Amino acid sequence: MFYVYVLNSKKYGELYIGSTNDLQSRIIEHNSGKVESTKTKRPYKLVYYEAYCGESDARRREKMLKLRGQARNQLILRIKDTLAQNES
Repeated sequence: MFYVYVLNSKKYGELYIGSTNDLQSRIIEHNSGKVESTKTKRPYKLVYYEAYCGESDARRREKMLKLRGQARNQLILRIKDTLAQNES
């Protein structure tokens, strides 16, 4: 399986979108500072993920969420209660 995931920075409240074939290991990498683009905003909490059978489908969805504002806004609306809980 391949996953598209959304992490929420507990420090800054910002979202990070990524994809991987090993979700649990990838979250550990983010929180241990092994990912250059996210190490300054640790710690992170997983707030959403989608599973795909094909890597190309997951990569396409990740790209859509990162580059298309409407897709990202729809996702944020989908998880707005979860994000509000993390702010508390």
